[in-house]
Amino acid sequence: MSNLPKVAIVMGSDSDFPKLVPCIQILKKFGVQTEVRIISAHRTPRDAEQFASSAAENGVGVIIAAAGKAAHLGGVIAAYTTLPVIGVPIKSSTMDGLDSLLSMVQMPKGIPVATVAIDGADNAGILAVQMLALGYPELTEKLVAFKRDMEEGVREKDRAIAQEVVKL
Repeated sequence: MSNLPKVAIVMGSDSDFPKLVPCIQILKKFGVQTEVRIISAHRTPRDAEQFASSAAENGVGVIIAAAGKAAHLGGVIAAYTTLPVIGVPIKSSTMDGLDSLLSMVQMPKGIPVATVAIDGADNAGILAVQMLALGYPELTEKLVAFKRDMEEGVREKDRAIAQEVVKL
């Protein structure tokens, strides 16, 4: 699968990293190479511009941008690339991440940032794989198996809960 584009994960701060570990694990499960960076929209804006404007030529197919508080990272990245950008709002403020969520979803016309739930790194990884799968059928096959495994997991829990009810 070395011919797959990679997914770049950028975060505004190293404190965001623990919340992104599930995303990295999902991508690895699907065999998607990741590049992980700390880039601040406010403290290193030139780095954000350089990263985003060169991401496609560096083999990136999708960018996941995670940030808390005034979560402008995804929007800044999206302004400098035509690649899909997925925002992960991080719960890191007194507003429980709502400020981050709104900063990502309320983008101006022409600069979209697909946004998952607050601290929704798992779904960001899955969404990135789904985007890449449009051009890579081997990922589609893995997604079908992934969904099948989830389905069976729910059925197993259903059987287990039925047994608990019998014991009552």
